[in-house]
Amino acid sequence: MARIEIVTWIDAPIEICFDLARSIDFHMKSTSRTGETAVAGRTSGLIEYGESVTWRARHLGIWQTLTSKITEFDEPRFFVDEQMTGAFKKFRHEHNFEAMDGKTRMVDTFDFESPLGPLGKLAEFLFLTRYMESFLRNRCNLIKLEAESLAHSTRELKHPRA
Repeated sequence: MARIEIVTWIDAPIEICFDLARSIDFHMKSTSRTGETAVAGRTSGLIEYGESVTWRARHLGIWQTLTSKITEFDEPRFFVDEQMTGAFKKFRHEHNFEAMDGKTRMVDTFDFESPLGPLGKLAEFLFLTRYMESFLRNRCNLIKLEAESLAHSTRELKHPRA
């Protein structure tokens, strides 16, 4: 099983970061380059514990459908989504959030296993792990930019400049 861990520091409150990470609408916006669309289950708003979403997207040049479910949830600190059906043999994506000195430390841990036994392991080694890390890192960076923008605009409303 392959593991990817990405740590992102965000200058925004934990609640904003948590909600962006579980927002179906923001997910579609942040993955627009792959054409990712929610097609079944929870298709908009904030996904909650026990809910699932089915995504349709183009990855590595192939249109794919994947259903994931929120299997653990502790707002605003932690949630897990796991594949129910899709291209992977399995995956578990942990989203951890920790408030620290007015900032948020967001840690994404993505464990996955490819299908096809040794051939899948070879694909993980040759390109799939790098592809997934790049995909997740890009999404984390977009969450950071959006969260900081939202936090800044909220601060401006509370403390307008004279």
